[in-house]
Amino acid sequence: MKPAAAHGLLLSSLCLALCCRGGARGSPTSSDSHEWKKLIMVHHWPVTVCKEVEKDCRDPPDYWTIHGLWPDRAEECNGSWPFHFEEIKDLLPEMKMYWPDVIHPLNHSHFWKHEWEKHGTCAAQLDALNSQKKYFGGSLGLYEKLELNSILQKLGIKPSINYYQISDIKDALASMYGVVPKVQCLPPKQGEEVQTIGQIELCFTKDLRLRNCTEPGELGESGRAWGPGLEVCEDGPAFYPPPPQSTR
Repeated sequence: MKPAAAHGLLLSSLCLALCCRGGARGSPTSSDSHEWKKLIMVHHWPVTVCKEVEKDCRDPPDYWTIHGLWPDRAEECNGSWPFHFEEIKDLLPEMKMYWPDVIHPLNHSHFWKHEWEKHGTCAAQLDALNSQKKYFGGSLGLYEKLELNSILQKLGIKPSINYYQISDIKDALASMYGVVPKVQCLPPKQGEEVQTIGQIELCFTKDLRLRNCTEPGELGESGRAWGPGLEVCEDGPAFYPPPPQSTR
């Protein structure tokens, strides 16, 4: 599929992915006072997640999984809207597959509770995401439609012992999605030569259209990190680490 065609297909189907999932529930926050400007679909690479927390994760998935769907600001979240696991039980197979807690694989719900209370209650200001089921179901829908794992494979960007240039990855993804993503890395530790790719973000407007993750004139984004140790990748080489079993 040509990049332009892929971009058009994505734009026409992403909103449908949200509209087709979840039940309705009124948001307890006012839809007239949005403080945030964009939604960020955050994918993380499980192998790097394990390295980031310096924990020996067992058999991390060998595909990009969901970290979260985040409004770019969290100041207006509704902390009084608690997480109820029962509301997403019918999403459980997909949640475990595509939104796992890589660090605590036996207690996924703790991770989902955190994502709902910190980010979901902000995103719920949008009608398309205004319940737990719609937030998690809509996030899964976006993940499936973005097809980051397949896109990277088509672009020939695969885990490797060789290094990639960050600019090449960003340019290749931009050619497919039609917008500029954000790539985050772990800085090199002592004895390491290069940074390690950890997260890829794709961003949306409030009406759920793809947009550049950083627009000219936006402030406070250049070095912002979404996890312990992660930073926006420096231009230059980066390591995209294979799963442990691939290096044996």
